[in-house]
Amino acid sequence: MKAQLLLISIFLGLAGISACAGQKQNAVSEEKAVDIWKDYPVGHIVFDDQAPETEGSKVYHRIVTHPQDYIAEQARTVLATLYDSPSDSIVPVDTIHYSLQDIEGVSAKDGGNGVVSIFYSTRHIEKSFAANDTAKLFFETRGVLLHELTHAYQLEPQGIGSYGTNRVFWAFIEGMADAVRVANGGFTPADRPKGGNYMDGYRTAGYFFVWLKDNKDKNFLHKFNRSTLEVVPWSFNGAIKYALGEEYDIDSLWHEYQMAVGDIR
Repeated sequence: MKAQLLLISIFLGLAGISACAGQKQNAVSEEKAVDIWKDYPVGHIVFDDQAPETEGSKVYHRIVTHPQDYIAEQARTVLATLYDSPSDSIVPVDTIHYSLQDIEGVSAKDGGNGVVSIFYSTRHIEKSFAANDTAKLFFETRGVLLHELTHAYQLEPQGIGSYGTNRVFWAFIEGMADAVRVANGGFTPADRPKGGNYMDGYRTAGYFFVWLKDNKDKNFLHKFNRSTLEVVPWSFNGAIKYALGEEYDIDSLWHEYQMAVGDIR
């Protein structure tokens, strides 16, 4: 009987190892991708708690005990998602001012030319922690930070105006920021919006871009980001052809994606 139990235990153990092997291999690959960025200068990080008396501030400090180190860690995750290596043409960031503020909203990035400001709302922290769920709050805090740091390091389209004047520019910027968040586990599957169009930016475009990475080219996000240097004036279709090949176009891929995820039949 003991011999039988031992054999069963060994069998179950091997089965468990086999089931987890793929997940562990992916995790190791992601760790290696981030590891090449471990010495990359992400910029001088200035953490400024402007609302220390708020409950949101107190909760934040309980889940993030070393803000500068944590922000730098997430910055390197963003860089590994947007670029192939530190030798790429990367947006220079000299200083990141990160502040907690007692204001409405969630978070936002401002600034440029190497100096970036990001605020995180203590009111949003309090709302996210309403059920005293520390894991949920930490998940949200990391996801929001990934999105805003993407805005600090991502490349921008050329020849089509600006974020405030051109919807294509805007959709790319916000879509890529949420794509980085999706690609790094910053949303749950339930967070994916149904329907819509890639021109809606944010999660609608972000999940689509990650689907292209997962199903067409594992380096899609790197190439799509780099397309802004090579495709001028920039367009979604031109960037798709640059990243995936001349035989592809954005609208056909969007239709294929909508079919694949079951939003249309």
